[in-house]
Amino acid sequence: MFIAIIGIIILIAGMVIKGSPTPNARYAGVIKIVGIVIVVLGLFSSSVKVIEQGKIGVQSLFGKVQPDILESGLHIIDPVVDVTIFDARTQNYTMSAQTTEGQKPGDDAIRVLSSDGLEVTIDITVLYRLIPSKTPFLLQNIGPDYIDNIVRPVSRTAIRDNAVAFEAVSLYSTKRAEFQARIQKTIATAFAKNGMELQSLLVRNISLPASVKASIESKINAEQEAQKMQFVLQKEKQEAERKRIEAQGIADYQKILSTGLSDKQLQYETIKAQKEIALSPNAKVIILGNGKGAPIILGKD
Repeated sequence: MFIAIIGIIILIAGMVIKGSPTPNARYAGVIKIVGIVIVVLGLFSSSVKVIEQGKIGVQSLFGKVQPDILESGLHIIDPVVDVTIFDARTQNYTMSAQTTEGQKPGDDAIRVLSSDGLEVTIDITVLYRLIPSKTPFLLQNIGPDYIDNIVRPVSRTAIRDNAVAFEAVSLYSTKRAEFQARIQKTIATAFAKNGMELQSLLVRNISLPASVKASIESKINAEQEAQKMQFVLQKEKQEAERKRIEAQGIADYQKILSTGLSDKQLQYETIKAQKEIALSPNAKVIILGNGKGAPIILGKD
């Protein structure tokens, strides 16, 4: 539209020059033609609007927002209409203690008080998208700066309001999932009222005070030592049981030998041993006794 306004100015200038007695009056016709061409080009360029992929256009005529939206593609519109572009894709907003992670420079983590009065630092990432059909409402009631007006304050307030229902240690450990579910529900409700859809809420980090961290670490170390001692005691019990079974086996074996072997069986075992010695490839001279003593074996050099 700006180009068309310039063309109108040039056209008016040509008409003024034509009516003046100056020598430049002969150029008035050319100036008017140039002005008309510029006006036409300006009106044409203002009437054609290209919406990029993943974007949405919202029209407003003299400050009044139009209900129809412009989706991605080529559109012919009223040249006097103003078009505000919104991003229709999934967006994320991070608030973190790390100075290079969030949209705001510096430490932007959320510091809250738990039910036991301790200060807890929380880092989160909010994943959301604009509802296309609600973007006219968003422009009319909130404006294009919906991140600072809705996303940021609603998220921080929801986290603070829900954190007071939990103890600090519970937020850090057992109640973390429940806490995340509660703040996600709160934020989703607030976003829906303002033409936005919460897709996911990520609680990226929960930091406890240094004194609480030290207490938790001491407790964990003590539990690990107790588990280690239980393992050692269990191992010692198993070893003692093994030795007891082994000793019982030896005792049973000796009892069987002492009660089950007769003189005839011992004599039979002696003869078997002598036979094996006699069949040995080594040359030996065997002098057998009377069966009451061991045989005399003479090696042959």
